[in-house]
Amino acid sequence: MLQLDVALLSDRGGREYNEDACGHWQSERQLCCVLADGAGGHGGGDIASRLAVRELIGRFAQDPPQDGAALADLVMQLNSALRAQQLPGTPQQDMHSTVVCLVLDFIDPSALWAHVGDSRLYWFRSGRLLRRTRDHSLVQGLIDAGMLAEADVRGHPQRSELRSALGVTNEQLEVSASAAGESVLPGDVFLLCTDGLWEYVDDDAMAASLTAAATPRDWLDDLAAAVRHAARAKASHDNFTALTVWTQAA
Repeated sequence: MLQLDVALLSDRGGREYNEDACGHWQSERQLCCVLADGAGGHGGGDIASRLAVRELIGRFAQDPPQDGAALADLVMQLNSALRAQQLPGTPQQDMHSTVVCLVLDFIDPSALWAHVGDSRLYWFRSGRLLRRTRDHSLVQGLIDAGMLAEADVRGHPQRSELRSALGVTNEQLEVSASAAGESVLPGDVFLLCTDGLWEYVDDDAMAASLTAAATPRDWLDDLAAAVRHAARAKASHDNFTALTVWTQAA
């Protein structure tokens, strides 16, 4: 059995308003964390991200999935719900969103996850990166094809172009999910974050910051400071949002 410590932050960065959203819900044995990064302009992005978080947590609470396929199906249901709100002539007509969801079973310690777009899940063990989701983006496709190095992603001019996001048709939607629950050990740390954070803090810097942090809040505060420092010359830098879960033996 695990004890979980959760912390979150969301900052509008250099933008006029924040199109990110995140939240979590806990039952007697599971924690469900959801983070989303909306897009669409004219206020549609923040509507999309809030809807994604609310709907996915609500659907999870009604019928908690037991494997990655069932969690991916919940994301497909969420996509249909978001598309139903894309009303012509309103701010929602072109709204889209990324989403990443983490489910932790703290009685039988294991993790499930699913995501769409370029909001990410990071999993650290003993201060080192164990696992990270792969973006549904143009540059990830270039990396997979051997045409771009991982180190060049953050500076690529088309870094923000997505292959998939909530709001497209279900036939076009690309959902990636874990196959089954993977074992979690006491001391494991999880981070969900939008591209507004990982664009400015690479994997090694995240791990180094984690090793130096005494608490989840300390870690997120340090990551936020790193983003602000790295983006100091870019007045309109993106919103950035993160949710972390630290585990320990109960």
